[in-house]
Amino acid sequence: MNKYLLEMNDISKEFTGVKALSDVNFKVEEGEIHCLIGENGAGKSTLMKVLSGVYPFGTYTGDIVFDGAVQQFNKISDSVNTGIAIIYQELALFPDLSVYENIFAGNEVKIGGFIDWNRTIVEARKLLKKVKLDVNPDTLVRDLSVGKRQLVEIAKALSKDVKLLILDEPTAALNEDDSENLLGLLKDLKKQGITSIMISHKLKEVIHIADKATVLRDGKTICTLDASIGEVTEGVIIKNMVGRAIEDIYPKRINKTHSENILELHNWSAYDPQLGRQVIKNVNLHVKKGEIVGIAGLMGSGRTELALSIFGNAKSYKLEGDLVWNDTLTMLKHTRDAIKAGIAYVTEDRKDDGLFLLQDIKSNISAANLGGISNNGIINDNEEIKVAERYHSSLHIKASSLEQLVGNLSGGNQQKVSIGKWLFVGPKLLILDEPTRGIDVGAKFEIYTVMNELIDQGLSIIMISSELGEVLGMSDRVYVMAQGEIKGELPVEEANQEKIMELATQ
Repeated sequence: MNKYLLEMNDISKEFTGVKALSDVNFKVEEGEIHCLIGENGAGKSTLMKVLSGVYPFGTYTGDIVFDGAVQQFNKISDSVNTGIAIIYQELALFPDLSVYENIFAGNEVKIGGFIDWNRTIVEARKLLKKVKLDVNPDTLVRDLSVGKRQLVEIAKALSKDVKLLILDEPTAALNEDDSENLLGLLKDLKKQGITSIMISHKLKEVIHIADKATVLRDGKTICTLDASIGEVTEGVIIKNMVGRAIEDIYPKRINKTHSENILELHNWSAYDPQLGRQVIKNVNLHVKKGEIVGIAGLMGSGRTELALSIFGNAKSYKLEGDLVWNDTLTMLKHTRDAIKAGIAYVTEDRKDDGLFLLQDIKSNISAANLGGISNNGIINDNEEIKVAERYHSSLHIKASSLEQLVGNLSGGNQQKVSIGKWLFVGPKLLILDEPTRGIDVGAKFEIYTVMNELIDQGLSIIMISSELGEVLGMSDRVYVMAQGEIKGELPVEEANQEKIMELATQ
């Protein structure tokens, strides 16, 4: 057995009386890829912030032993200097600086007190080769894709002689190709002696890459699973994460009869003046009442652009073609026109575009339909509370009260608030853009159950998703997009991951 590079013993952490971590024990062997998993709010990120010095020594109880020595990290630089690097979902890069400047930011290559830029570029090339990123070091970070930026972050970590690399949901914003590349890189780094901890909600990735997986639930260590003896399986992980078995991650609908079309697009095209190109090209699709239509495709395929063009042309594209809504040729010139017609859009980026994180639950739920709780332009506080209570109950939002700030909720509960906000406008068609991105398997099951309930109530749903299992598990029909075009339409009974990827890469 390899020696333990990291031991976190009996770690406890409280926030104003709330125990986020309770006697957590977490051990990582040298040279392994160890996944840390659990539902949102289980304590994963808190534990890693304790390890990285974000929460300094003295603000928690318990011991951190790293590389054989007890550590007392008082700030992030202490953990970095010891050989620990953490990469968060929100990448800490400077978009207007070059790749090489970002890699060595705060760790500059100097001679005699002055930065040696020539040597910096040479060393940056070596690190880029190590992470298999073929870009010019002079390239500005803003000109890179999300996947490539992730690799720059890893190169930055490697520049500091990292022994333990921690990645928090590293593939959350990546397409499948970039995700596979990143997981392959972690395996290569393992061969080079670098130990990794990966936090992930994507169970297939965990099963694919983990040597061991530790499950946290409610701030406590539940178990550590060993892949070498067959313990790292979907069923075992889910049972330990949520405290119960979820027999079918995608709950089935009993009633799947569909009637007439509610939405039709004919030769629908969108030109983006800012980009100077077509983002949607001659799209033809339809959505029936009471069905879930999945839209699959790689990142940049035009899925979100299509959604925004339907939702009152939110990005002011130059549109061509016909939009037929409830059998009537319709022009939706503004998002308020779409909302009035009965179309709602739940954005893929709930934190930046979907919610007011510094406001409470009730304020967020009423935000898109203030007229529904107002009398003569004055908000009726009692009505706002009634509406919020209705969605708090029906969507099973877990919160201490309706006054809880949305920014303090878990990702799954934030998503439920975002959905509640748009259900309050009374839509007939709900567009869900990446509805379960960044949320755990238990919360996913709850979101899927809500979707089925909405369909049973007569709504229609367009679901954009990068998770092919989700598309296949929840959709009645699937459209596949690539380069702004619809490349194929598949009844879900005839669809599989291979067919979708074949169309998505045309």
